[in-house]
Amino acid sequence: MKVHYQPKPQSLLSSFLLIFIIQANQVGIGIHGFQRVIFMEAKQDGWISVLVAGFATHIVVFVIIKTLQIYGSTDIYGIHHEVYGKWLGKLFNSLYILYCLWIFLLILKNYIEVLQTWVFPTVPVWLFSFSILLLVIYGVTGGIRMIVGVCFFSIALSLWIFVFIVYPLRYTDFGHLLPVMESSLVPILKGAYKMTLTILGFEILYVIYPYMEKKEKLQKYAHIGVAASNFVYLLLMLLAIGYFSPGQLLSTIWPTLTLFKIVKLPFIERIEYFAVTFWLLIILPNLMLYLWAAVRGVKQSFGISQKKTLWVFATLIFVFSLFINTRIKINRFNDIFASLAFYFTFCYPLVLYAFALLKKKINTYKEQMK
Repeated sequence: MKVHYQPKPQSLLSSFLLIFIIQANQVGIGIHGFQRVIFMEAKQDGWISVLVAGFATHIVVFVIIKTLQIYGSTDIYGIHHEVYGKWLGKLFNSLYILYCLWIFLLILKNYIEVLQTWVFPTVPVWLFSFSILLLVIYGVTGGIRMIVGVCFFSIALSLWIFVFIVYPLRYTDFGHLLPVMESSLVPILKGAYKMTLTILGFEILYVIYPYMEKKEKLQKYAHIGVAASNFVYLLLMLLAIGYFSPGQLLSTIWPTLTLFKIVKLPFIERIEYFAVTFWLLIILPNLMLYLWAAVRGVKQSFGISQKKTLWVFATLIFVFSLFINTRIKINRFNDIFASLAFYFTFCYPLVLYAFALLKKKINTYKEQMK
């Protein structure tokens, strides 16, 4: 396989678009109910856990881009091939492809569950899965520029949601945040660990990197995108702690959606219904980017046609989505993935960077010995 990949000029993307790519991929289905999970560990200091998780994300993003810069215009599939060799590299590439498909299925199932619970309880799962998969397939076949366009409009068209924060803000008691640092360091770190599933998405840098122009500016734009996502999560965490009592927050599965229930407009009686259905536009970039990354990985590693791979993956996801059909199964599915994703997204980049540096030094030494 080609280690270094240079996209066609018409496929290149402006560097500043990385802000929208990262934020669109980070803000997804996890935003609906992450507050309860964090509050269970860190109580009113949950907002500190969000800050800790955000800080850790910035460190990992810095390491990811440093790793990519070692090899120039390549992605994680090429780096695996270069660092681990042909066969072991294909094994690690296969694991990354499975990771992308797993998180795709997780996002899809969690969103369908929210749709069925809040808006369409009688609509079967297969119809939701089939409809959403058709949208995603259409986007992926359009290429990376079309996917990034969806990322941009996903952010731009969802800014109106922040206007409705004013409604619950009127009933918020920020005294619920006191006393600060009542939780010890361990619960706060556990809360930060629980943010893993919510804050994922920045690792798409590993695949999108070759398509970006002016790569020397990517550190800046990547950190702006991560900071914007962290600000959204911090704001919603503070709002949830201040609005709900501790007992309410612990028993509310989707606090963010519940906050919309008090919004009353003369032309829309139940704004949360509109928010749930509108959220499809927000998760579409997640789904498109991860499926595109998986399909591209198969093309890079095994040379199989992207169109064939796309339809095979879509069929497998559709079949698997029919079997994960209860709250218990979805929770178990989420928990298993979150525990694995922590090591894959927060620990593995450090290991890969160390191996990449070591391999670079070895190659430099061999060249000097010639």
